[in-house]
Amino acid sequence: MVTRLLLRRRQETDAGDTASAAAAAVRTLAVLLQAGARPLTAWRHLADTGDAVAVRVADRCAAGAELAGAIEAEGGTWRDVAAAWEIATIVGAPLAEVLRSLAESLQDAASAADDVRIALAEPTGTARLLLWLPFAGLLLGFALGFDTIGVLTTNPLGIVCVGAGIGLVLLARLWTAHLVRRAGTPPGTPGMHAELVAVALSGGVGIPRALRLVEHSPADLGDERAATDAVLELSRTAGVPAGALLRASSAQRRQEARVQGRIRAARLSTSLLLPLGACTLPAFLLLGVAPLMLSVLGSTVLPI
Repeated sequence: MVTRLLLRRRQETDAGDTASAAAAAVRTLAVLLQAGARPLTAWRHLADTGDAVAVRVADRCAAGAELAGAIEAEGGTWRDVAAAWEIATIVGAPLAEVLRSLAESLQDAASAADDVRIALAEPTGTARLLLWLPFAGLLLGFALGFDTIGVLTTNPLGIVCVGAGIGLVLLARLWTAHLVRRAGTPPGTPGMHAELVAVALSGGVGIPRALRLVEHSPADLGDERAATDAVLELSRTAGVPAGALLRASSAQRRQEARVQGRIRAARLSTSLLLPLGACTLPAFLLLGVAPLMLSVLGSTVLPI
């Protein structure tokens, strides 16, 4: 379970690094397109710099794949890039401007995710360390010269302590992993639904078609449709262009994700006290203190 927890944290870190790298690559592509490069040529120029994603995308295109599909095959954050690229191409929106705005959104989302991971690092690290507390107590008794291992393997009470202690340790690790997973950053880029609708509208299409294009895009949009509909309704009633409102809403969603992530991290510090008090400390008593006491009693009580 500890290995699984470490793997999850590593995957979340890699996801954050991928989002930052995607933002940098998209920004570079926007500059190349602004300078007059054709889309596929821009990707090849980026691939020539050693960018691994660009190399794979260029290779897929050389094998006959469409550019948007080749980008989507990278998965993760690149699905959002593929969606924006595809929608901008379909509606005829200025691709360089779309990518420049998208790069800012991706970088903002990556920064928000980094803030959440940093806030989670301390309580998660503390919990991970405390999970080894019961076994540390067992080794401490052995280091002091007591036959704690023998007690746990031969004494009936010691065997009961081993079974109960290990069961509590496993329960604590499952419980801790669940709490950390619940406090982590949800998948997807906050505000991407509104961002993609703004991309579609920048090409001059109507709102119904823009919504259809976004709904059929490969991006991971979650449950953001209702928030986008509210912004579009505000645009209609106030007579304000929807594009600016949608991008403002997208930025607000990312800010809310940052704040909510920090709140979850703060609550995690308190929540982790539950498995600590209910499982880890009793396991420490069973695996560390109880064998020590049984060993002392066994060496001091004289046979009748």
